[in-house]
Amino acid sequence: MERLIDRLPDDLEQAVQTLLRKACARSLTLATAESCTGGLLAALLTDVEGLSHAFERGFIVYSDAAKAGMLGIDRQLIRAEGAVSRAVALAMANGALAHGAADVVLAVTGFAGPAGPDDEPGLVHFGCARRGREPVHREEHFGDRGRGAVRLGAVRVALEMMSEALD
Repeated sequence: MERLIDRLPDDLEQAVQTLLRKACARSLTLATAESCTGGLLAALLTDVEGLSHAFERGFIVYSDAAKAGMLGIDRQLIRAEGAVSRAVALAMANGALAHGAADVVLAVTGFAGPAGPDDEPGLVHFGCARRGREPVHREEHFGDRGRGAVRLGAVRVALEMMSEALD
């Protein structure tokens, strides 16, 4: 049976397996809070037989209402800062930590393609939180490369950030 991970570039497949092995070796669990990637990261982290037990849960919070309802993010923060912002990415990561049992959470929010007239296609904000540590933010400008390319770029960054959080 074909797996989703089998359709990815080799570097992504290797990064997923390395991350999961590292989490298992440290007895740490992972979770995601995803907007623009729509659950793609969670799907990849559950696609590796024998290692997927390192994944605790995924929140797919594409809408502002989902971000507020599932992660407890203040709607005023979303209105004031915008759903695609440093503040919301960090709030998503902290909210996923608070609403789950994982040790490390990666949150991603961005514009995978054209959005509003003032929105930058390819702008993505990441928040990575590990229990007992300060959360980390990263901002990427992938450009107007299309939804698929931006989402794969976001997954690469997300895997890198989660791996760094395990160190």
